[in-house]
Amino acid sequence: MIDLRGLGNAAAFVRVGAVALFFALMMWTGEAWAGELPAPQGKVLLSITGNIAHTNADVSGGRAAQFDRAQLEALGMHTLETTNPSIEGVHAFSGVRLSDVLDAVGASGKVLVARALDGYSVNIPFDDAYDFTPLLVMKIDGVVIRVRTKGPLWIVYPVDQVEALKNEIYSTRSVWQLKSLDVK
Repeated sequence: MIDLRGLGNAAAFVRVGAVALFFALMMWTGEAWAGELPAPQGKVLLSITGNIAHTNADVSGGRAAQFDRAQLEALGMHTLETTNPSIEGVHAFSGVRLSDVLDAVGASGKVLVARALDGYSVNIPFDDAYDFTPLLVMKIDGVVIRVRTKGPLWIVYPVDQVEALKNEIYSTRSVWQLKSLDVK
């Protein structure tokens, strides 16, 4: 037996690797897993309800897909260097593509209702996830964001890369402290 004590984050790395392998195998085989996602092992960062095919939790009103940090990271991290109207300067925003999360839950619809911890909500066209590839940001400049720094999740659009995104409409869709998405 291998002794993993003293290896620091080795156990977390193994968990992330196992979740990543599971998702990779599911994508490679193209098979569904009977509507069930693996249950989160850590603190739930995001709940998705509505028109989704893959779930892992019972919530009031039906079934949901819930993700912890390791599950989200296993979908593939990406970094976007851009500005955002809510924070000064250019920053490296790191997270998962909103489109990858929607694909993982088998989402289909016209609108995403994004809700924040403070009660703010906004309707986001479903196609934004694929047309503009916004990120569900978990780190800014390599630092994990917490509730007091607009986390744990923040929808960030590539405003410096797509000129059309530099307007108030997309600023209102850049939800920080994101807690849930409802697919309609």
